[in-house]
Amino acid sequence: MTNAAEAAYRAVHARSLADPAGFWSQAARAIEWIAEPRMVFEGTLGAYGRWFVGGILNACHNAVDRHVDAGRGQQAAILYDSPVTGTKRRVTYSELLGEVRTLAGTLRDMGVEKGDRVVIYMPMVPEAVFAMLACARIGAIHSVVFGGFAAAELAARIDDAAPKVVLAASCGIEPNRVVPYKPLLDQALKLAKHKPQRCLILQRPQLPGELMPGRDLDWAAARDHAYAGSRGVECAPVGATEPLYILYTSGTTGRPKGVVRDTGGYLVALAWSMEALYAMKPGEVFWSASDIGWVVGHSYIVYAPLLAGCTTVLYEGKPVGTPDAGAFWRVIDEYKVRVLFTAPTALRAVKKEDPAGLLRAPYDLSSLRALFLAGERADPDTVRWVEGQLGIPVVDHWWQTETGWAIAGNPLGIGKLDVEPGSTGVPMPGYNVEVLDEAGHPVPAGHIGSVAIKLPLPPGCLPTLWQQPDRFRETYLEEFPGYYKTADAGVFDEKGRLSIMGRTDDIINVAGHRISTGEIEEVLAGVPEVAECAVIGVHDAIKGEVPCGFLVLKSGVSAAPEEVERAAVAQVREQIGPVAAFRLALVVGRLPKTRSGKILRGTMKKIADHDDWTRPATIEDPAVLEEIEATLKARRTVDGEKVA
Repeated sequence: MTNAAEAAYRAVHARSLADPAGFWSQAARAIEWIAEPRMVFEGTLGAYGRWFVGGILNACHNAVDRHVDAGRGQQAAILYDSPVTGTKRRVTYSELLGEVRTLAGTLRDMGVEKGDRVVIYMPMVPEAVFAMLACARIGAIHSVVFGGFAAAELAARIDDAAPKVVLAASCGIEPNRVVPYKPLLDQALKLAKHKPQRCLILQRPQLPGELMPGRDLDWAAARDHAYAGSRGVECAPVGATEPLYILYTSGTTGRPKGVVRDTGGYLVALAWSMEALYAMKPGEVFWSASDIGWVVGHSYIVYAPLLAGCTTVLYEGKPVGTPDAGAFWRVIDEYKVRVLFTAPTALRAVKKEDPAGLLRAPYDLSSLRALFLAGERADPDTVRWVEGQLGIPVVDHWWQTETGWAIAGNPLGIGKLDVEPGSTGVPMPGYNVEVLDEAGHPVPAGHIGSVAIKLPLPPGCLPTLWQQPDRFRETYLEEFPGYYKTADAGVFDEKGRLSIMGRTDDIINVAGHRISTGEIEEVLAGVPEVAECAVIGVHDAIKGEVPCGFLVLKSGVSAAPEEVERAAVAQVREQIGPVAAFRLALVVGRLPKTRSGKILRGTMKKIADHDDWTRPATIEDPAVLEEIEATLKARRTVDGEKVA
C-alpha cells in the first residue's frame, strides 16, 4: 500500500466512527430528497436506531428519472446479454423510464398501492429489473425469489410476505434445459395459505405457461393496454425508514427470515460505495455477474449502478458452457466493462476449464480496471491465478444479505491498499468490526474468533426482520450485547486486515448461495426410510462447499441403501431446488453423538475435509468416527467428480 492511500483510508474510517451523523449526512448529498431528513440518526428508534428519520425520497426517481432529467436519457442503462437464448438488448435510461412508468401503471390497475408487497419470481431478463423499479416507483415493497427455488420454498415466502400480486416468467433458461417456472408457481399457490389477488406472467417463447382465468394476466397484453392508455404513473413519496424490499435469507427451519431494507439508508450507502469502493464514474459499465434473486443482484445489478448513472450488464448465462470458459472475457470486451463483480466459484470454474487462459487471448480486456469477489472466501490460489491472467487488482470483499453492501474490502476510490490474498481487506466506513471470544471480549490480532460489528450498524443494513422483531434481536443482537453477530468466524492480522474463515452456525456457502443445513435435514427426515440424519458442508474445489447428508435408516427397511440415497437426493432437489447442489447422501449405521445426544457435525466436517481432528471427550462411542471416515473414503466421487 502507499502511505497516502493508507492515511486516506484511516482518516475516512475514523471520521465515520467519530462523527457518523456528519459523515453520512455528507454522503446523503449524492441522493435527491423530496424532503431532507429531520435527523440523520435517531438512536432511540428500533432495535439499534434508524437512519435519515423524516427524510422523504423515491428509489426509482434516484435510479432512473433524475438521470433522464439531467440529459443522460440516451445512455444505456441496461445491457442485456443472454447467450442461453441468443438474445441481446440495449435499454437506454429513457426507455427504462418508459417501461417502468408503464409497468407501475399496470400494478396500480391491479390494485397495488404503497406498502403492498409484490413477489417477483423471474429469471435474468430486463422485465425483472423493470418490476423491481416499478414497485419502488409506487412505494410497493418487492420481494424477489430466486428462480431456482422449488414450489414449497416459494410458497413459504408468499405466506410470509403476503403479496397482493406475483410477477413471474413462464420459464427460465439453463444451458441444457428449460426450467418451467409457471407450473412451480401454480404449485406454490396451491400450497400457500395466502392467495395473491393477481399474477402477471411474462410469456417466454421457449416455454409459454398456461394462464389461469380470473387470476393470471399476460404481461405483454397488460403492458400494451397500459401504454396505449398512457397509464404510466409518477414517483410516490416514500419515507427513508420505510421498506424498499424484503429479501429472504437462509436460516434455521421454520418461518422464512425476511431481511428488511430501509429505502433512505440503502440508497445513501450504495451511492457512496460505487464511488469510494468500486471507483465507478457515471457513464461507465459495471457488471455484477450474479442473479437478481440474491442480495448482490439487488444491490449491484440493479440499484447501485443505476443510482450512480452507470450502465449495468444483465447477463443470462454461465461462466462456462455458454458457450465456453471464455464467456466472461467476451462480455468484458464487447461492452467495455470497467469493473466486474462475481463469486470465486465462477472463476474456479473458468480456471478448471481453461487453466492456461487460452480462451482469454482473443479478447481485448484493456477496459477492465478491477475485479471484485464476494459470496464466499476467495482462496489465495484462485486470486493469484486471476491476477496473473488479468494484471489488475482483485478485491475479495466481505458482506452479507443482512448488510446489503460491503463490511470489509479494498476501497479503490479512496486509494488501493496492499492486501494479502485470502484477506477481505479493511472495514468499510461505519463498520466498527471486532473479533470476539465466546465471552464477547475482543481477541488479539492473529487469533480466530466470532466476527461482530459494534452497534449501531451503518446505513444500508437491515433494521429488523419482516414482522419478526423478536427474532431479529434473538438472532443477531443477544449473543454479544452491543454488537451485531455476523455468525462468521474470522481473524485480524497485525495490519488490521480481516480474513473470514467460515460460518459459525449451520449455514453453508454453496457457490455463494447461503443454504441452511437444517433446512436440508428437515427434507431428509421426511424420506420414509430415514430414522435420523445429519447434513454438513464439505469442501468443494469449484463451489466452495457442497452439502453432504448422512442417513441412518429405520429398522427393517427392505430398500437397498443406494435406492434410499437416490430418493433422498431427489427429494431435496424437489423441495428445495437445484440451488442446494445436493448430490451426495450416504447411508451409515449410526451418527457420532455426545453423551447428551448432540450430533458431532463439526468433527464429521473435519473428517470429510481431511482436516486434523481429535476425538471429542464427550463422545458416546469413539468407533463411530472411524465408521464415518471409512464411509467417506469409500464414496469419494459421485458421477465421476470428487466430492469428499
